[in-house]
Amino acid sequence: MSHRMRVIIAHDLRATTARSLVCGKQHGGVDFKAQAWIIGHVGGRDQPIDTPFPARFIPSQQQPAAFFGRGAVRFLAQCGYNATCHLDNHPQILAAMGANENIIQGEIGSAGGRLDKALADASGLSRERVKALIGEGRVTLAGKPASQASLKVAPGTPFLIDVPEAAPAEAVAQDLPLNVVYEDEDLIVIDKPAGLVVHPAAGNPDGTLVNALLHHCRGQLSGIGGVARPGIVHRIDKDTSGLLVVAKTDRAHEGLAAQFADHSIQRSYRAVVAGRPVPPSGTVTGAIGRSNTNRKKMALVEDGRGKHAVTHYRTLEALKGASLIECRLETGRTHQVRVHMSSIGNALLGDPVYGRTPSAIRPLLQSLGFSRQALHAAELGFAHPVKKETVHFVSPLPDDMRTLIDELRH
Repeated sequence: MSHRMRVIIAHDLRATTARSLVCGKQHGGVDFKAQAWIIGHVGGRDQPIDTPFPARFIPSQQQPAAFFGRGAVRFLAQCGYNATCHLDNHPQILAAMGANENIIQGEIGSAGGRLDKALADASGLSRERVKALIGEGRVTLAGKPASQASLKVAPGTPFLIDVPEAAPAEAVAQDLPLNVVYEDEDLIVIDKPAGLVVHPAAGNPDGTLVNALLHHCRGQLSGIGGVARPGIVHRIDKDTSGLLVVAKTDRAHEGLAAQFADHSIQRSYRAVVAGRPVPPSGTVTGAIGRSNTNRKKMALVEDGRGKHAVTHYRTLEALKGASLIECRLETGRTHQVRVHMSSIGNALLGDPVYGRTPSAIRPLLQSLGFSRQALHAAELGFAHPVKKETVHFVSPLPDDMRTLIDELRH
């Protein structure tokens, strides 16, 4: 008996997620709704679907199907709008029906508790892997999608985890120069130059640190960060230089992620800021979130909306119209040092987003060709996640910052 599927495109759904779930199953068929934004690709309600859109059909046995990625394109192109199809006419769809999926299902153990931990205990997957799968919408509880790893779940709750097969890294290996500070079988510490993007993203598909690491490590990087960010536990901005630790194994990734989460990682930055901080040493505390006026910027926001952030700073040297400071981070938020120092009136020199360089210093930066924020990740310390010994690394100031500081001393 052939399988049949009826496709319904609904105009009344919000495009708030990239996933559409099945509406119902009966008589061997599956009814599901695609997001309203798909309509923009199909050219009208009564027209056949002949334009690719970002969706991938992944039905699993005895479970609601889901729409992700690309795989349904040819299927819908052939079936058209509101059609009934014989799936055996679409081998690419049949291949998608479980061929590349691994379904783990069962019940939450007697201890219950936090979802990610309970699922890790019940499934044998790592806790970080479970979190990633929850984020991808691949976990259901009692038939309903689970969206929060911190959710408290009752003992005996039925669960299903849709685990995809490991996909080849989307980032390609590239033979790019790397300044390796330390490396063993579990992790690698890199001294990143300013101007190097950490991982591929829109506008930077290659030439990134990840591309270089895939070549250097021959693809042996932790998969927890996903195919676009293998091994990446934390990031520093493109135009910030300095130390970065990357996980080569999942065990190392989990151990490092736990230390970042509990703020036990030791991180120290060197920065050149405008003016003289008052007091010379202090602590800046303030939640950081997306700016209300410019979504590309971060900003101090009211408590409860952003993420708690704490920066301890001290002045190392007073310079001409500027100061060399050290910043030690209690937390690690996006653009934390830049936002916090700007908030107290001492923006980083050269920062094009969070501050204007004083007019008296601007000609110097132009003559030096200094066109980035004057920020360097100088120290990094942590407990080795496998060897359990404390390691500490120091990176000297790069040439461009040393030259800038020397000029500001005169």
